[in-house]
Amino acid sequence: MTQGKKYTFAIILITSLFFFWGFIHNLDPILIKHLRSAFSLSHFQASLVDSSVFVAYFFLAIPAGLIMQRYGYKAGILVGLSLFALGCFLFIPAANTISYPFFLGALFVLSCGLTILETAANPYITVLGDPAKATQRLNFAQSFNGLAATLAPYLGGLLILGDEPMSADQVAALTEEARLAYIQAETALVKGPYLVLGFIILFVALLFFFTKLPEIKEEDDASEAGSGGFLAALKRKRVSWGVVAQFFYIGAQIYVFSFLLVFAEDALHMSGKDSKYYATLAGFLFMAGRFVGTFFMRYIAPARLLLLYSIIAAILCLVVINGSGMITLYALVGMTFFMSIMFPTIFALGIEGAGKHTKTASSLIIMSIVGGAIIPPLASHITDLSHNIQLSYLVVLVCFIVVFLFAWNNRSVPVEEVEEEINN
Repeated sequence: MTQGKKYTFAIILITSLFFFWGFIHNLDPILIKHLRSAFSLSHFQASLVDSSVFVAYFFLAIPAGLIMQRYGYKAGILVGLSLFALGCFLFIPAANTISYPFFLGALFVLSCGLTILETAANPYITVLGDPAKATQRLNFAQSFNGLAATLAPYLGGLLILGDEPMSADQVAALTEEARLAYIQAETALVKGPYLVLGFIILFVALLFFFTKLPEIKEEDDASEAGSGGFLAALKRKRVSWGVVAQFFYIGAQIYVFSFLLVFAEDALHMSGKDSKYYATLAGFLFMAGRFVGTFFMRYIAPARLLLLYSIIAAILCLVVINGSGMITLYALVGMTFFMSIMFPTIFALGIEGAGKHTKTASSLIIMSIVGGAIIPPLASHITDLSHNIQLSYLVVLVCFIVVFLFAWNNRSVPVEEVEEEINN
């Protein structure tokens, strides 16, 4: 039996996880717009949804790596799925108590599960199968994350947004009793989708529990656990650069996707019912970009393709900042195509050559996803201060410049060397 056939079912199961966390992440733009309207939030307050989600990556990434070191990838996946489901179920009491902080807490618990899943699944998919196809395999798995990004805004818009919500002024004009009734009705719309998703995740957890998965052991893994492995991994130039690049990239990605509907409303006065189709298109382009990028990586070194994509994304960002009318929304949506390969490519290049440090390097790069908790509030604060959401994308432009520098520093590494050294 070839190595590829031996790992086929395991790869299918792991790839399904990319879809599920992609789906839940891409419900966040719908959730932000919905909760912003329901609770009459400022841009900064609404961005705390992203902060609650991505701060979990800072606190849980290293514990996730330790779980995998001690108990293996499968144990990490089961723990992650359990927290994922629990967070979904917590949306029920959050809606019943009409408490915005409760929603943020539920999102944090859910995201603790996602942190563990991503810390396990990203390196696991790279070491399952032919080492020469590791980067392509990760990008292919991440393509299903893109499929979720296409489906989630459309389904979320249908199930959660409902009728066009009242404006903040309209809500403020209501009596206290009417205001509470309105908020209760709006928050109740999130219960059904998250309840169903919670049960689906529990089913997936049971499937993983009863399935025998191959446990990949890196050389000298046992000694690494007790030898200051995280600091040793961080001393590697590619790992440290990967941490920085991933921090800024994730911050840009989360802000672009999470505030796309808000941008359409603020800059173009577009209703949520209309703008959700642009969010769906953005998800589709993100997915398409992953598949196209995976194809081109057969012929172009990943770092060089990343270099090209970061340049184009930065140019489109300048259009969003300086343009006017629908061209700005088109540029914002088009940007998602060129962001598509950034996460998996930065990740694969960052852990390249890590060998026995692979799990710890993975934890550090996943930990840097905390950029999604920091960059959106910073950009949103610029919007609140300037009353111009377009200016907030200056922060996104800086993020793409950092990705460009990461790609430039790795531009001379050929695709064969990147892929062959991932498991050394």
